Amino acid sequence: MVFSSIDFIFRFLPLFLIGYYIAPNKNKNLILLIGSLIFYAWGDGWYTLLLVLAVFVNFIFGKLIAGHGQQFQTEKTRKTFLWISIAFNFGLLVLFKYTGFILENLGLVTGLFGLDIPEVKMHLPLGISYFTFMSVGYLVDVYRREVKVANNIVSFGTYITMFPKLISGPITEYGEIAPEIRFRSVSISNLEEGLKTFILGMGAKAILANQIGTLWAGMSRYGYESMSTPYAWLGAFAYSFQLYFDFFGYSLMAMGVGKMIGITIPKNFDHPYASGSISEFWRRWHITLGRWFKKYIYFPLGGSRCSTPKIIRNTLIVWAFTGLWHGASWNFVIWGLILFLLIILERFWLGKYLAKTKILKHIYVCFIIPLTWIVFALPNMHDIGVYFSRLFPFGGSPDFITTKDFWNALGDYWYLLIGCVFFCLPVTEKIYKKYKDNIITTIILAAVFIYSMVLIHTSDSNPFMYFRF
Repeated sequence: MVFSSIDFIFRFLPLFLIGYYIAPNKNKNLILLIGSLIFYAWGDGWYTLLLVLAVFVNFIFGKLIAGHGQQFQTEKTRKTFLWISIAFNFGLLVLFKYTGFILENLGLVTGLFGLDIPEVKMHLPLGISYFTFMSVGYLVDVYRREVKVANNIVSFGTYITMFPKLISGPITEYGEIAPEIRFRSVSISNLEEGLKTFILGMGAKAILANQIGTLWAGMSRYGYESMSTPYAWLGAFAYSFQLYFDFFGYSLMAMGVGKMIGITIPKNFDHPYASGSISEFWRRWHITLGRWFKKYIYFPLGGSRCSTPKIIRNTLIVWAFTGLWHGASWNFVIWGLILFLLIILERFWLGKYLAKTKILKHIYVCFIIPLTWIVFALPNMHDIGVYFSRLFPFGGSPDFITTKDFWNALGDYWYLLIGCVFFCLPVTEKIYKKYKDNIITTIILAAVFIYSMVLIHTSDSNPFMYFRF
């Protein structure tokens, strides 16, 4: 079940909110926990048991790591339990997400010696990358004594399984959300504000992401061999917009539902396409994921407070893991390494020149980022090679120069491209914040809701792109 679906908007969410609002404050966590498990089971069936197992095991490990009881007070024992718990969580993640990838590549090696390894395809449980990271972050914070250990299984289960953020984040830290799990206020004003935020996210998803995504889907369907260079660039920009408004829209909807139930879900995007460097872009894109990698990998390795070789090493490790986190495929690994090279290049050379420009740095980001997304989008190395040969057709045959495909697509999508560019700009958020309580804004939001519902109802496919990560 996805947020931008008829089932969620007209069935699950109203029934859940009715039960949630009429429940006494002391029972709201239980209602939220039960609702979240139903939400997950609706989309992933029996794998809900895996989620429940993760909740119980991590709750127990939290107690052990906290050192409750004299026999568990030594630092060595606490650290042992921490490493066992990390192994458990990442072991599950590796089992379900990377087993096929590992065996496939191992088979390439053993095949040289005439040994075949059977292909294994594992079902990827929804949100496993997210609830694994939240669980590990919680356990590390308990070990560091940065947060108090959860003493109530319902409260802890609510934190891990909370359905607004369970499937695709944002990745919340226990310390920032624990106070609202213990006590939160639910009001009509919060419901209204949350509903407005939810509609904004739904508009970003249904009106912008889904519609501009048909351009990229058409290119993927008919192949990349014969498309013109302008059309290839148009497709790269289209995919960049689709990915952004799809995930940004989901994050807004998650924040909106959180507001409705009195939970503050952190901002996950901050107008990344307005950035002036690749480094800045990744501080603004998927903010909570970048924060997790910094806090639990980059800083413990030494961060930037060490020698240049170690800074490069630390950055390489973070981006190698970032690439693998997104998927078990070599294109994600290569994508992460490309970003590592760009960020190191900016840090030690290019950044000082970009900082001196006002417009050029933004143009640089707007052309480099779509190129990286092509590597991200295409799992097949051959397809990546073909696509880049169309983007940069040096020595290409004359059929690459034909631009009929570009002009046809531009004629069909020009208004969506303009809309995507406009809503990438920070000024749109400023305008909304200034006039969000205006009656005209309310009417516009109502129109956005109705139009989004029409598009969702008539659409053949409406999945969120980041569900597969």
